[in-house]
Amino acid sequence: MPKRPNSVEELNLTHAILQRIPKGRTVTASELRQQLADAGINRDLRTLQRQLDMLSENYDIDRDDSSKPYRYKWKEFAKGLSLVGLSPQESLLLTLAEQHLNSLLPTKLMKSMQGFFTQARSQLGDKSKTKREREWLEKVRVVSTTQPLLPPKIDPLVFEQVSNALYANQWLEVDYKNAAGKRTETRVMPLGLAQQGQRMYLVCRFDGYDNERSLALNRIISAKVSTLTFERPKDFDLKQYDDDGRFGYGNGQHIKLSFRIDKDAGLHLLESPLSLDQRVVELDDAYEITATVVDSEMLEWWLRGFGDDVWAVNKEVISVVTT
Repeated sequence: MPKRPNSVEELNLTHAILQRIPKGRTVTASELRQQLADAGINRDLRTLQRQLDMLSENYDIDRDDSSKPYRYKWKEFAKGLSLVGLSPQESLLLTLAEQHLNSLLPTKLMKSMQGFFTQARSQLGDKSKTKREREWLEKVRVVSTTQPLLPPKIDPLVFEQVSNALYANQWLEVDYKNAAGKRTETRVMPLGLAQQGQRMYLVCRFDGYDNERSLALNRIISAKVSTLTFERPKDFDLKQYDDDGRFGYGNGQHIKLSFRIDKDAGLHLLESPLSLDQRVVELDDAYEITATVVDSEMLEWWLRGFGDDVWAVNKEVISVVTT
């Protein structure tokens, strides 16, 4: 039997290590140490090595000591903690989360979860027990509402630094090139991360300013987390920032929009309204739509996309934005 831990802290450490030892591949003590550190569990390398040696003697864990660093994995037929800790449904959920939330979770968190993702994939590979769950991955898909485009390339190191700074409320040193090609090296306060279609944006405040800007991650040439932390502004709300149309190149100004649209082109607006107060008047050959929306360039692009199927467009300002 395993040696009984002498404290709750040691028990928690043992459990965390066992959860992160993979099956079907090996891991080193250094790799485990980094995974634990990303999860907020900091231990020196020698402590982990001693713990792994003890665990390999008392559990079905293979220790490959043919060369250094030693490598560890669960034995082929060992239950490990994966079958105890993850049901087939939980494995499915984790696999979907890894696929679709990869860019919306802090890099440190994703790294600390790699052991669980590996366990989930391994469990779903057991065809005798997870047939329905494996089939589900082929039954669902997120589809684009516009012409599909390949995502712009984002430097993985940049994304890691940005997400880590955002997670820890730390200032971020960036080298940024805007759409016009102007390059700026500055320090920013990261406040939010947003995915718009295939593009990722960092909402931030430049050092010395109290207004927000959105930086396209693919245009950040380099980024480095500062050791300086900040108090997250209480007057900033990412949802409100989005509701105000900032990602659609607006300034938060609300308008009463009205237009007429051909019935075939506008039928979807009866099912997916522009706003909660949308009103529709059915005419002989068209719908007359009235709704309160945020004015933005994205709204203009949307209206122009209908071509001659939209006419009689009118905008009435109902709120004035003050700066």
